[in-house]
Amino acid sequence: MNTNGTFIVEGGHRLSGEIIPQGAKNEALQILSATLLTADTVRVENLPDIEDANKMIDLIAGLGARVDRIDRHTVEITAAEIDLEYVLSADYVRDAQRIRGSVMLIAPLLNRYGRASLPKPGGDKIGRRRLDTHLLGLQAMGASFDYDDEKKIYAFETDGLKGTFLHMEEISVTGTANVLMAAVLAEGETTIYNAACEPYLQQLSHMLNHMGAKISGIGSNMLRVQGVNSLQGCTHRMLPDMIEIGSFIGLAAITQSDITIKDVRLDMLGIIPRTFEKLGIKLEYNGDDIRIPPQDHYEVQNFLDGGILTIYDAPWPGFTPDLMSIALVTAIQARGSVLFHQKMFESRLFFVDKLIDMGAQIILCDPHRATVIGMDRRTPLRGIRMTSPDIRAGVSLLIAALSAEGTSRIDNIYQIDRGYQNIDTRLQALGAQIVRED
Repeated sequence: MNTNGTFIVEGGHRLSGEIIPQGAKNEALQILSATLLTADTVRVENLPDIEDANKMIDLIAGLGARVDRIDRHTVEITAAEIDLEYVLSADYVRDAQRIRGSVMLIAPLLNRYGRASLPKPGGDKIGRRRLDTHLLGLQAMGASFDYDDEKKIYAFETDGLKGTFLHMEEISVTGTANVLMAAVLAEGETTIYNAACEPYLQQLSHMLNHMGAKISGIGSNMLRVQGVNSLQGCTHRMLPDMIEIGSFIGLAAITQSDITIKDVRLDMLGIIPRTFEKLGIKLEYNGDDIRIPPQDHYEVQNFLDGGILTIYDAPWPGFTPDLMSIALVTAIQARGSVLFHQKMFESRLFFVDKLIDMGAQIILCDPHRATVIGMDRRTPLRGIRMTSPDIRAGVSLLIAALSAEGTSRIDNIYQIDRGYQNIDTRLQALGAQIVRED
């Protein structure tokens, strides 16, 4: 895939057909990091073929692990020998800075080799995303770290990690994953309180237990880990990506399409389907498939006391922040008004200025809140030129463009490719008019 690129989108077409969601992006980065915890071979299945996952695999290969790509969605990784000097190389620093998931390589390297390095990571431009949770958690378990301001690199060392009681200051998914991967091989017992409990963390915990770890409390906000001496290889199959599933629900609704999403693992979607149903979207469930039938209108539910619906993000099992922008775009053509309150990140709502340029009726109250006044299809959005600022906003703009009248141009689609595999060709199969240009 190119590193920038443009989508030319002709909107106003109804889509139809079946689509299978990719493997979960946010799970992939944790699972790939965990392969470094053992010298044995770990097989990962249902891997999404996306920029972030492929970059993580390249980082792991650069460290010296043997990587066998069975196909684009299956990889076998054997981290028997690691070159720790590589983490100081220009190539590693450049690539690790472009993917925030690289922070989760720290704990496996500390456990196996007693030292690790991390360039200040990059990723989405969605406000501050502190590393304090990671660093303080590892420090409490016996790791020391220094920051080289000139090179912008963190250096970590330990004489051996030791179990402890960790009360996490924030419910951080990657922070919990990092200290969990530290705890499984640490000496003694670790309790992680106020832990994130997203399905991704549950999957990582189950995988580690299959490798020989002793983790209890999976799915709750208190994980107890009894350290073991070593872990073995395993085979792990990743969940379907719940963010893609939510994206396809929103896309089907706003474009009046008839789309069936296959194999969604409904038991792991939490309140995601219910939140879209609050926007008036009809969902039909058939086993593990969700069908979104075409609707002329979808009406927003008010609160029971008649108040305007508020949708806000929260740590799991609340509504995931990654779907806030998708739900917001979907509400543009609903009947009724919705207040969206993005609590967990700054700057994620700033893409709404492009939606307003397209004709949406949105009031940006402040960096965290936006009110959408649904147009009930009285007026279609109009195609414009825009730029993708981050993964989720980029797909939200793509969904808006597919529902708009006329042609839209979306630049910087590298941001979309980071999280959605071959999204253009997969939507083309449903009838979408999308052309990719370099």
